[in-house]
Amino acid sequence: MSSAAVPTVLFVCVHNAGRSQMAAAFLTHLGRERVEVRSAGSAPADAVNPAVVEAMAEAGIDISAEVPKVLTTEAVQASDVVITMGCGDACPFFPGKRYLDWKLEDPAGQGVAAVRPIRDRIEQLVRGLLADLGIAAAA
Repeated sequence: MSSAAVPTVLFVCVHNAGRSQMAAAFLTHLGRERVEVRSAGSAPADAVNPAVVEAMAEAGIDISAEVPKVLTTEAVQASDVVITMGCGDACPFFPGKRYLDWKLEDPAGQGVAAVRPIRDRIEQLVRGLLADLGIAAAA
């Protein structure tokens, strides 16, 4: 664990274009400055999924400027909590880190109607994570 008073959470999926972007956006939005948020992918896409951007805009969160980032060992080492979303063995493992694996459908190639339930489930999971971290979600 880092000695910082603010916990660091890393969301990881394969392309860093959908699930991990939504989770990072919700945690940033709901956690405000009380949590440091990162996201990355084991094989990042060129851009965030447009249906994901649209679904998040409907929830009042703009992620249109986000870009997929490559997963680095350093990002994992610098995080207190690592949440994986279908990256399997591509996610590096370090003892002493808290790992969670969220089973979520991949929004890749799906329209906004299919992304909405995934978005809503991610919001529920992020709110639960904040509660586990002892951080009240912003209104």
